[in-house]
Amino acid sequence: MKLSLKPTFFVQIPARRLWRWAGLALLAGWIGTLATCSPRQRLLDEVLSMGVLKVAMVNSPTSYYIGPSGDPMGFEYDLVAGLAAHLGVELQVVLATNAPDAAHKAQAGVVHLAAAGIGITPMRARQLRFTRALQSVEPLLVYRKGEPKPKNMGELSGTLRVVAASAQAHQLQILRDQQYPQLTWEQTSEAEAEELLLAVANGEIDYTVANSDLVAINQRYYTDLRIAFAIAEPQPLAWALPLDRDESLWQQIETYLEALDPSELSRLHDRYFGHVDQVDNFGALTLAADVEKRLPRFRKAFEAAAQETGLDWRLLAAIGYQESHWNPAAVSPTGVRGIMQMTTATARQMGVQNREDPYQSIMGGSRYIRMLIDKLPEEITEPDRTWLALVAYNIGYGHLLDVRKLTQTQNGDPNRWLDIRDRLLLLTQSRWHSQTKYGYARGHEARTYVGNVRTYYDMLVWMTGVPAIPTQPAAAPDEDEKTPSAENDPLSIDSPIL
Repeated sequence: MKLSLKPTFFVQIPARRLWRWAGLALLAGWIGTLATCSPRQRLLDEVLSMGVLKVAMVNSPTSYYIGPSGDPMGFEYDLVAGLAAHLGVELQVVLATNAPDAAHKAQAGVVHLAAAGIGITPMRARQLRFTRALQSVEPLLVYRKGEPKPKNMGELSGTLRVVAASAQAHQLQILRDQQYPQLTWEQTSEAEAEELLLAVANGEIDYTVANSDLVAINQRYYTDLRIAFAIAEPQPLAWALPLDRDESLWQQIETYLEALDPSELSRLHDRYFGHVDQVDNFGALTLAADVEKRLPRFRKAFEAAAQETGLDWRLLAAIGYQESHWNPAAVSPTGVRGIMQMTTATARQMGVQNREDPYQSIMGGSRYIRMLIDKLPEEITEPDRTWLALVAYNIGYGHLLDVRKLTQTQNGDPNRWLDIRDRLLLLTQSRWHSQTKYGYARGHEARTYVGNVRTYYDMLVWMTGVPAIPTQPAAAPDEDEKTPSAENDPLSIDSPIL
């Protein structure tokens, strides 16, 4: 068998032409590369094209949590929800373990933004792009009641634990380098600051460092927490964006924050932090004991009233606790009686025959607060609507009308609790209450009253952990059952507690 071998022909190409073809090939490859690799999209354009703003947040009372109604809420959540609305996109919350984890998610590009009470430190400033500060907090050393109170970091005796890579850990490092070379502490990346506060309260660790806003909130629930001192000057908290991306989204956020009405920012701050110091440790301990001993007897009545009125039973219970500490035989010096401390006239209007009967009192008081909520002008929105109704419950609807007019006279917003709260004291001053229709009222008491009810409500939500009954608008009354106008209503100046 023979193999047929065909001759191979070689074509000799001139060197000049070979180099020309090689150059053309390289040029074609470069053009192809340009065609397939376009410049990176601007961060703002990415958000707008996706239609979603991804934000890393932490489950915390200072940042983001699911409220009693089942809806997300929180100081930073409300702000980023407003930002998403400003951009015309949906908000997608990506939960992080703690603030350092949220910051890492932003740095790694997992999210567009981190909003989780992130402190600005020199190291973080080299890794992240920060917005303007949203608030300022103090880093506090916290210890347990009954243990010796340290006067400085050199007197610590026991376990000090903080969140790893946190601003608090950075501050401890500075203290060790500059003043306390023997200072030691543990770090954890598996917990957030609130869990460490609980660990101190339970005696699992001796100390932790947490921001003042978080400590104030948790002292209401963990009554064994005590503050030793601030370990550093107040530090700013801000939102963080990836530093390796362009400034387009950051500029939009700055524009949004700059355009925020200062009164709106104050209202948000008051909603989440304005009442946290209202009840001291003794009051919190007393409530905890009464929840265990007294509340079970009346809980079904509060729940039945909630079903009828569409209000959260824990709000109704908070009102009852502020009024009487759930004592059905309570009588004030002015003659108001029962758990909900109703006057004779209010009880009569609400169909209550025996004010000292717990069920009748709770039902009557709950109907009354529902009536006051519904009576307010439609332009007053929640939660301000409920807080203003509480003012009326305490000092009378007529006095609420007076303070709303005074607020408007002083260029305040008569529909917002924060503006009303700041002017309630005017009702105690003759210069001002002489200009009103209903005259003097104990406005300072109303301020305390609303703050206490808000605090008791928050604490009851935390203690019971029961899903809330969503607030429902009241049914429209029949023509012959409509509530009289405030001008002619004999109860418009009636107060359940005087």
